[in-house]
Parts: sequence; C-alpha cells; structure tokens
Amino acid sequence: MTYSHARRHPALFFGVVLLSMSVTNCQNQTPDASDWIQLFNGQDLLDWDVKLTGRELNDNFGDTFRVEDGVLKVAYDAYDEFRDDFGVLVYKEEFSYYVIAVEYRFTGEQLNGGPDWALRNSGIMIHSQPAESMTKDQDFPISIEVQLLGGTGEGDRPTANLCTPGTHVVMGDSLVTTHCIPSMSKTYYGEAWIRVEVEVLGDSLITHRIEGEDVLSYRLPQIGGGVVNHYNPDFKEEGRLLSSGFISLQSESHPIEFRKVELLNLAGCTDPSARNFASYYVHSLPGDCIYR
Repeated sequence: MTYSHARRHPALFFGVVLLSMSVTNCQNQTPDASDWIQLFNGQDLLDWDVKLTGRELNDNFGDTFRVEDGVLKVAYDAYDEFRDDFGVLVYKEEFSYYVIAVEYRFTGEQLNGGPDWALRNSGIMIHSQPAESMTKDQDFPISIEVQLLGGTGEGDRPTANLCTPGTHVVMGDSLVTTHCIPSMSKTYYGEAWIRVEVEVLGDSLITHRIEGEDVLSYRLPQIGGGVVNHYNPDFKEEGRLLSSGFISLQSESHPIEFRKVELLNLAGCTDPSARNFASYYVHSLPGDCIYR
C-alpha cells in the first residue's frame, strides 16, 4: 500500500541496521516440509476473507481474488478503471510467533486509474486487524506491511520493504514514524517467481528475508500514526504493542500472482519429553504439550 519511500528517502537505505537479538533463528533449525502449514491450498480461497474498499465483507467483486491453474491471482479484468478499489485477502486464523513465506510475481499491466506508486506494488500484511473489524470504506487494515515491489526500469526498487499503515516500529533505540523504509534487497525485474519470508516473534523482533537472506529487521510493532482512512477509532489504541494478528495479501491495482503461501508456526511445546516437541519453536506453550 501507498508509495515506496525508497526513492524519496535514500538516506534511510543505509541507515537501516539489522538488529541482533538473543533469540533462536528458526532457519538454523531443521523443520520438515510437512511442518509448514499451507495457508493457500492451491484449489480455492477456503479459510480466507475478502475485504474491498467500499464493499461489504466477502463481496469479492469481479473475482478480484481468484484461483486459476493452482495459482492465487489478484486480477482486474472485471474493472473498467481503478477507483481506489484497494483490497485485502485475509486469512481467518490469528498468529503470533511464526514465519510466513510467499512466492509471488507481478504480471501484465497496471489497471487504468491506479496510482503511480502502485505500479508493480503489493504487500503482505502481518499483525493485521481482523477483516470483520474493518469499516465498509476503510482502505487498508491497521497492520505492518511487508511491501512487495517490482522493478520498473527507473532506478533501484528493492522489495520486502516496510510500510506502516496505522502503525510504528522501533529501530535501534528510536521510534520510526516514517511510513515506508526500504530493505537491502536488490531490484527484481520481469515475471520471475520470488520467495519472501518474514520471521515474526510476537511483539519483539520481525525480520524480512528474500531468497533466504536477511534484508530488514525491526522490533516493537505498535499502533500509531495515520495513513489508514475511515477506520473505526475504537480499534486504534495509540501505542499498543502488536503481539499477534492476522495475515493478508493486498490488491492495489497491479496484477500479482502467488503460487505458495505457507506458514511455519514457531509457538508450541518446547519440552523434549513431549510427543509434540519441536526444536525450532521459539515461544513455549506448555499447555500444548502431549505426553501420551
């Protein structure tokens, strides 16, 4: 959502420092492929909610979000023009400690009427408010956005950036109120598939990765600031830390496809004597342990 400040605030690019914290990095562990939860089942949008600006919950106008040939697509063939028809596809389960991974690519041309900043622009929203809490005319959920950008041929355009619709984060010892912060990724052109992973550790550390490499980190995600329009003020508690929330994919006027949306849960039983112990869990849930 919104335009990237990667081009407007170049000084921030080299000012972003990857944070080091004494937590277990799940990539140093060996979870099996079967440990990943497939949020997108390759067949339909079961367990997802659609919210388009100006429309009621699950009014998926023109099948904006659809599944074709095993791929989740954001498409606009039913639109004659984009009129701030921003949208999100929201997974129905809430998560706190996890890695979310998607494989995506931009395709085709931007819909007429789409804003310039939305060219080859989409995003993964994490720690998001639930879809049912959004008002009919709300444009974006209050959330942390992992902004996905594609190269346009005009300057650098990194991906897996940070944008903050109705939120702030902390980098170093400073509260960051700039809306978008660029990552350290390279620019990706064309229609090649790209894998982005986001490791989310509750309300502490969040790390963005592209093709397995860390490109941006920050901590203490919290409610604050503006950018979101027509939200319910009862939901927006300034300064409240975001320790959990929902995951969503954006619709912003440029077609995009997702062939994989999967999640590795990092919260569970950390007792090695339990049947369901997993070495990669970083957050202990003793009540989940099974001993028989």
